[in-house]
Amino acid sequence: MDGNGASKLDGRKLDVAVIGAGVGGLYALHRVKNELGMNAQGFDDASGVGGTWYWNRYPGCRVDTESTVYTYSFDMDMFQNWEWSERYAKQEEVLGYLNAVADKHGLKEAINFNTRIAKMEWQEEARRWRLTTEAGETVTAKYVIEAVGLLSSSYAPQFPDRDKFKGEVLLASKWPRDEPDLAGKRVGVVGTGSTGIQIITSIADKVGHLHVLQRTPQWVVPLGVGPFPKETREKIKRDPEGFRDWALSTAAVFGFDESTVSALEVSEAERQRVYEEAWQKGNGFAFMLETFSDIPVTPEANKTATDFIKSKIDSIVKDPETARKLTPKEYYAKRPLAADHYYETYNRDNVTLHDVKANPIERFTENGVMVGGEEVELDVLIMATGFDAMTGNYLKIETVGRDGVRLQDEWSDGPHAYAGMSIANFPNLLMVFGPFSPFTSQPLVHEWQVKFLTNMIQTAEEGEGLIETSREAQEEWVRVCQEGMAGTLFEVTDSWINGANIPGKPRTSMWFMGGMGGYMEKMNEIKADNYRGFSIR
Repeated sequence: MDGNGASKLDGRKLDVAVIGAGVGGLYALHRVKNELGMNAQGFDDASGVGGTWYWNRYPGCRVDTESTVYTYSFDMDMFQNWEWSERYAKQEEVLGYLNAVADKHGLKEAINFNTRIAKMEWQEEARRWRLTTEAGETVTAKYVIEAVGLLSSSYAPQFPDRDKFKGEVLLASKWPRDEPDLAGKRVGVVGTGSTGIQIITSIADKVGHLHVLQRTPQWVVPLGVGPFPKETREKIKRDPEGFRDWALSTAAVFGFDESTVSALEVSEAERQRVYEEAWQKGNGFAFMLETFSDIPVTPEANKTATDFIKSKIDSIVKDPETARKLTPKEYYAKRPLAADHYYETYNRDNVTLHDVKANPIERFTENGVMVGGEEVELDVLIMATGFDAMTGNYLKIETVGRDGVRLQDEWSDGPHAYAGMSIANFPNLLMVFGPFSPFTSQPLVHEWQVKFLTNMIQTAEEGEGLIETSREAQEEWVRVCQEGMAGTLFEVTDSWINGANIPGKPRTSMWFMGGMGGYMEKMNEIKADNYRGFSIR
């Protein structure tokens, strides 16, 4: 490593290259380097570990999954004794945890920071991958593990005349390390997804005037920020493995048991009681999944949830026109959004909501942006416009498999992958939480997948060292996943879940919708059947 953390790579020959130093990449590197004793190196274009949690340090950034499941279990001592301070950990606390893991297990010295992999090409004769960095250095590896992140390839629309704007433009997913001073300034926020609502609720009382530039209104429920639950801490300390196994057995691994009760089989009074209790408790995922079983499945059940949230919008937001603008017309079938006091924010005198679907952002001016023919004067514009989810970072790397097959061509109509881990015609290329992984929270699921795929590497090392996936198995897995998605309202609601948020991106299913318990059952059956669908030799 040199003084900047970058390594001299040219000609280095590895057993395993791990791309990404976030939650999945860190554990993958630990597994192959420390547990399997292989010659492994990690690569990340950041200057430190953390992945998404390294880059996303915008105001209000925190997990919206219970901290209880936002952790590893491979280090049972840390799993049992790590003291999360809050129910939903802030970005700096998550990043501190990931740094503590990396330091404890000696991972940083094996990671090439400030190093972006630009191209990977399979060399058939050598049976190795040749990786080329953006700087032109090369390294070869027998196996490549891509842990490039689900929500880490940021997306920001481009508006004309950017160079004319005298103010500052900030990208939420690449927030400056030196915190910008927003106090008293005229600030615009483009986007009202998970990132946007966290920023909006965090800065509204600090800026001079906040302009929310909303294209699509969202159903938002309280998050329920507060101290880490004492009873949960005691439960984890008492039986950490039992807690981990329980969490993985749930469908979505969000730290609660999903409901098995239909919203349509109970009385109106009971529905209202359940929804109100969930509203007071907080957690967007729990409001959708812990209340009733069929909210993401049937329009009738979904309407009971949206009617309840609409009643909250109407009762909280004082201005009827603002309440109307904040009320979605779509199903409650996107990533569940949660932020405390979101709707209350619009009662502030220094907050203005703009409907930029009805009145689009046209261009920058010297003093702000033109919206529907009128100038909105700004000192700062924050782009909180989301991510090119699931496939974005894979396709940023020029990846060439067997016989010159390009990943960009293979995925031109949407991703194709087997079990969220591998792709036909790309030998020895393995993914952590790749396309058609289970629709779940990630850290414990990352860990489970890494164990599975590194067990395949161990098996391959006993033979010729080759892992492949059949196209037949891959397409059958894709078919099952697409049929599973078709049975939900996620299929018909535009969002990053199906790629509809990115102009020109194929709109398609990218998930296994059978829950983590169902996923583990299928994967264990595959393993027991001599890794059916994989060819390991």
